[in-house]
Amino acid sequence: MSEEKKWYSLRVISGKERKIKERIELEIQRSKWADFITSVLVPSEKVYKIRNGKKVIQDRNILPGYILIEAIPSKFSGEMITSIANIPNVIHFLGKNNPIPMRQSEANRMLGKIDESQEGAEAMIEPFIVGETVKIIDGPFNDFVGDIKEINEEKKKLKVIVKIFGRGTEVELNFMQVEKQT
Repeated sequence: MSEEKKWYSLRVISGKERKIKERIELEIQRSKWADFITSVLVPSEKVYKIRNGKKVIQDRNILPGYILIEAIPSKFSGEMITSIANIPNVIHFLGKNNPIPMRQSEANRMLGKIDESQEGAEAMIEPFIVGETVKIIDGPFNDFVGDIKEINEEKKKLKVIVKIFGRGTEVELNFMQVEKQT
């Protein structure tokens, strides 16, 4: 019977999570801990911005300054903990020298957020807001400026009121055809 694995929270310098994850994975390979440490994760989600009319996808940390490590509790001790804690830019485990495993419900919540994000439904970093003024950058109304009347997040479409010959006209556009006014 294999022992239940637990997730541990490792506090690190914010912005260095990816580098530290690589170092931990290297340490695991070098010291043959792969049987005891089964997963190292930087909790992140996929988000997008519209830049110059193009959709730019980025990974954004859900928990800046933290890395999650899945390990077998009875084997996760002494030398392993010290080696990981001594990696540059690592602050400490939750529980310092005696890491405290996360409750399964907490781990599931974090992992669920990550999984949802991986399914391709990226969230927009700077969402559009009803009433906001946008510039049309594509299509027959290129260079027109209008105000958002309605947003359909699922279809990624906007209804924008554009002034044509002094009268407001409703135009339906997709997110890629507009950019936020600065």
